[in-house]
Amino acid sequence: MKNKFASRMKGDGPSESDESIALIMKLTGMPDVISFAGGLPAGELFPIEEMKEVSKKVLEQDGKNALQYSSTEGQMELREAIADQIMKASGVETKAENILVTCGSQQALEFSGRIFLDKDDVVICESPSYLGAIMAFKAYGPKFVEVAMDEDGMIMEDLEKALKENPKAKFIYTVPDFQNPTGRTLPVERRKKMVELAEKYDVLILEDNPYGNLRFEGERLPAIKSFDKSEHVIYHGTFSKIFCPGLRLGWVCTNDKETFNQYVLVKQSVDLQTNTMSQKETALYMKMYDINENVKKINKVYKVRRDLMIKTMEEEFPKNCSFTHPEGGLFIWVTLPEEMDASKVLMKAMDEKVGFVPGVAFYANETHKNNFRLNFSSMQDEKIVEGIKRLGKVLKEF
Repeated sequence: MKNKFASRMKGDGPSESDESIALIMKLTGMPDVISFAGGLPAGELFPIEEMKEVSKKVLEQDGKNALQYSSTEGQMELREAIADQIMKASGVETKAENILVTCGSQQALEFSGRIFLDKDDVVICESPSYLGAIMAFKAYGPKFVEVAMDEDGMIMEDLEKALKENPKAKFIYTVPDFQNPTGRTLPVERRKKMVELAEKYDVLILEDNPYGNLRFEGERLPAIKSFDKSEHVIYHGTFSKIFCPGLRLGWVCTNDKETFNQYVLVKQSVDLQTNTMSQKETALYMKMYDINENVKKINKVYKVRRDLMIKTMEEEFPKNCSFTHPEGGLFIWVTLPEEMDASKVLMKAMDEKVGFVPGVAFYANETHKNNFRLNFSSMQDEKIVEGIKRLGKVLKEF
């Protein structure tokens, strides 16, 4: 039988983004490879003992409901905790009724694509941008307009130029804090300017903010949505980087009721609701324990690993390679000489049992090949040093 796939499933084969996601998952499962590919949190920092107690209490106190279907919008106690503890800490004043719980932030991205994008619509994004978002949006056939970045993130003059040239753009997609993949952070003045431009050109901003809490130095910056007075910003958040990714909990925050209801309708059509047990466990954890203390513990470890990776890169990488120095998050972005292809470097690196993600997948239009992304959060110190030494050896050969 010849399968009759939908037109959106047809094309010239898998894109660089598709292949990179597959590569990340493959490398993650290879125990003999030192992998800097995935964006995995450090598993040894998960609050396992606390979660044993939490899970037991949820089942003892409310097991019948915890194992039952529940509302599409999400458990009220979790939505209240997100609004009161997490959104407020980012400078956003909102209520539980404006929070929709999703199966991770990746589901929120998929929903946003489904709700807003028709074929040939324009998505404005950073160059480079998060490959998971590129994959989610591509299914709906948009055109991507990439906006250049400097060390402070998206350049606002270039953003305004893109908005002028694309008056029917559906939204601006941005990861403002410790951006995936570059680790760059958008300063406050640029955040304010982005909201100003969104209002001026009447375009939405999708603020994808998984890493804002993972700041190792300096003060946390207010979310872009904190400057939004006209409902031009939709906020995507997740517990995956600050708590337990296996619980698959994210959220969408929008105070616009029409928009919120669209997300609810899509959620109902996809999976009815997010895992009730996971929601109740997370809500009870946030009641019994201080999630911010857990984040502080995470940041302390990640800072050491970031510093160690950068120090080793400075010692082992050729001098014509440059890289970012993020103040938080999970990633470092490496730039090679223009003529080098990071995908070819990876093939040699795999011979040395070390892996990373080639940067071409993070460009929506697949335009640059001389970058790659390194993750420092999920590897022990000795493996960071050994892996970077192996990678430095490969780069010197090139």
